Amino acid sequence: MSPELWQPIRLTLELATITTVILLFIGTPLAWWLARSRARWKEAVATVVALPLVLPPTVLGFYLLIALGPSGPGGWIASLWGGRTLAFTFPGLVIGSVLYSMPFVVQPIRNAFEAMGERPMEVAATLRASPLAAFLSVALPLARPGLMTGAVLGFAHTIGEFGVVLMIGGNIPGTTKVLSVAIYDFVETLRWREAHLLAGGMLAFSFVVILAMFLLERRMARAGR
Repeated sequence: MSPELWQPIRLTLELATITTVILLFIGTPLAWWLARSRARWKEAVATVVALPLVLPPTVLGFYLLIALGPSGPGGWIASLWGGRTLAFTFPGLVIGSVLYSMPFVVQPIRNAFEAMGERPMEVAATLRASPLAAFLSVALPLARPGLMTGAVLGFAHTIGEFGVVLMIGGNIPGTTKVLSVAIYDFVETLRWREAHLLAGGMLAFSFVVILAMFLLERRMARAGR
């Protein structure tokens, strides 16, 4: 495989991996709070998290471009290491991917936490387990199917991003040119062979992800009987 084809594949896998790890790290406690909190405004927070499900990617990308640009918070953050902007950089892509893929990770984990009910945590409390210990030793193992589903969906969704990454990252080889942008670039320049190779690979990947989700859901259903 030529470097021109391998480079966007490597960059996309790197972006999806980093994004998924970050989302699991911040999305799991957020999903726990959404599942357990009785705050009146928790559904407002859940709505903000779910906005990327219905918001056009170009709209989210536009506002991220402003926020990450020289005049936004991203410009101030970049100035800490001598930069001018986080737009059109790999860290900027990571920020955009985390925000855009967040509902695909948070919602399955929240559903898993809600499905386990109150009883397991109550039992853990009677055994004098601290809230943190109960969360780590009881809640997380019980929510493992939701965590797996969220990780798979977050990774796959990041792989297929186009609108947001194009808006905030552009088309810089080796820096922001991910798979979806590379396919678009090859089609624009009538390089059908390269476009077919990358698009066919993403088609096969999508099939495997959906099949894995169906099998995981069937396994979860059997385990719940």
